Amino acid sequence: MGATSSSLSELSGNQYLKRLVGTEHISQNDPFWNQLLSYSFQIPINSADTRLLEESTSVLCKNFAINNFKTGNLGSLIRVWLLRVTELKASTECENNIFTWQTYNALFIIRNAVKYFVENLTEELIIQHFNAVPAGDTGKEVTNVGNVCEAFISALIELLVDVPIVDFTYALHLEALNSLIVVLSVQMFQPQPAHNSEIYKYLMQGKCSMHACLLMKTLLNNFMKQEKCPPELVRSQEHWSLTAAVASSLWSVMTLGLTKKQKTEEEEFNEALLANQSLLFILLLTNHCSMDENGIKNPYREALFSFSNSQDSRESTSPKEAMATFKMDFAKLYHCLCHSLREDQSTLLLYLLLHQNINVKTFILSRTNVDQLIVPMLKILYHAEDKNSHHIYMALIIILILSEDDVFDKAVHEIVLKDVVWFKERTISEISLGGLLILVLIRTIQYNMTRMRDKYLHTNCLAALANMSAQYCFLHPYVTQRIVSLFASLSKKHTKIVERLKNAALESNDKESGSDTEHDEYVQDLAVLEEVIRMVLEIINSCLSNALHHNPNLIYTLMYQKDVFSHFRTHPTFQDIIQNIDTVLAYFTARLEPHDKNLSVHHVLEIITQGAKQFKKERLKKFPELKFKYVEEERPEDFFIPYVWSLVYHSSNLYFNPSRIQLFTLSSRQ
Repeated sequence: MGATSSSLSELSGNQYLKRLVGTEHISQNDPFWNQLLSYSFQIPINSADTRLLEESTSVLCKNFAINNFKTGNLGSLIRVWLLRVTELKASTECENNIFTWQTYNALFIIRNAVKYFVENLTEELIIQHFNAVPAGDTGKEVTNVGNVCEAFISALIELLVDVPIVDFTYALHLEALNSLIVVLSVQMFQPQPAHNSEIYKYLMQGKCSMHACLLMKTLLNNFMKQEKCPPELVRSQEHWSLTAAVASSLWSVMTLGLTKKQKTEEEEFNEALLANQSLLFILLLTNHCSMDENGIKNPYREALFSFSNSQDSRESTSPKEAMATFKMDFAKLYHCLCHSLREDQSTLLLYLLLHQNINVKTFILSRTNVDQLIVPMLKILYHAEDKNSHHIYMALIIILILSEDDVFDKAVHEIVLKDVVWFKERTISEISLGGLLILVLIRTIQYNMTRMRDKYLHTNCLAALANMSAQYCFLHPYVTQRIVSLFASLSKKHTKIVERLKNAALESNDKESGSDTEHDEYVQDLAVLEEVIRMVLEIINSCLSNALHHNPNLIYTLMYQKDVFSHFRTHPTFQDIIQNIDTVLAYFTARLEPHDKNLSVHHVLEIITQGAKQFKKERLKKFPELKFKYVEEERPEDFFIPYVWSLVYHSSNLYFNPSRIQLFTLSSRQ
């Protein structure tokens, strides 16, 4: 290292690095630092090289962990970096690329050392490493810094909010985010409530928290811009130049992590890396310390949940709105979200904003192009076998939250989609967004009952269908067929479970000391199934009670398949609601009786449409309004913190030692 280029295999023997991690204290004023930071090395471009980098530096990092308590060289390096950061904004304005490059190199070394400490030491020891000073030190070097760990985190945040993003600072911003993620990753290796963590307290309180609004605005802007890596950072490195050095550093940032997919160099750089890391950092900031425990409030969470639309011309008058948060262009944010929902992290951000930021929720519900948001959600559910369960849950909960709004439930039936090519079950040249929603939710229920058997999943699917049921309007014939077919398949399943329950009871009676385990399982399955059947009947009834004249195709399908309800007419759990369906069927059967039995479908639908105009709703028994509201779990951190860190592990392009992770399991994608 130093001014010459080093290969990965040579790092372990590099004299500058060996001195840094050795037993000799290096003052922050030593010329050594300029020599150390003027380096480049052959960058890792695949997983094999990434592992080689870790293996090549593992002994160095181990020695650093042993010697740093005596030398305080980590603190010296951080102070060198802190001094450079204070001059960084001015140097950026002057386009001092060399200064920026060396500042980046210092941060890259710090981050890799801290990463080793985080994976191998307790939080208490990590903080002690930051603040370690050599024996007999007079204290002159640390006078203006105080707690080095807190100062480091604060300086990283100030860098993100103060230093403009231009081509030659892009890599530095990326490394600042990577460094913050690495520091916070102590949660992955030593899981504990974040409000008990000193590192998280530094972020949530004191100097760091003062920048909460500006930081969240900066991170959201990074996400919305989706800025690609500057092209000069990926050019050939055949000839040494400053640009090549910065490119080398950037490569280190990107490929230090063990990526899941091997990509070509061009494909790798085609991604908006800064946007991705910014989004992950938003999720980390807002999902820790979310419970206001131990007197610790999360200012980043408050900022994310209260920012407003910069394009809203209405003047803010209420004291709550007048509080200084920040404003964003909601139209640009909406566009960015719509085009990035294939990724877990974008879907999770959308969930947080819909659930907690009333300004964003109101804006989204007012969109006339809501199909741009909903269709990506439906694709996630449709391709459930290719998605992790958390992503499916988030997409489903977003739909449930939106379905709580009557205007939304009506609007989805007014938006017509053409040629939905990804829906393979049947070719449909034209269908309403509402009809497609129903189809995909029903398909998800059926997929869940055969594969996942997750009660939480189908309960939320049914809740969304129920919320929309009073607004069902001119459903496509195929949609009505799927609704009734869902009931028919549930009915068959009910018959099978009842039969098995009877057989289990007989077998139990034949044995003197038989086990009731199997019998109890069937009883539980039957109870769950009857809840689902009841809900499907209530959805059909809600549509008939509130929108009968708008749904001739549903009435036609119910008449055509009326026999599927016969099994439950006398069942105490269902007979009250089936009476309403029978009342409707009897009325329209009577309307059709005077006509020729060989009527075409078109003529039958005409008779149904005319009959619906004269049908009196008073003939139907009234049931409570079918409305469900999403309620977050009592301790959401138990779900979201492991989920967010699994996203960091899989999506951040940073490599974390899987054998040391304790927060979540890696046997399957979270």
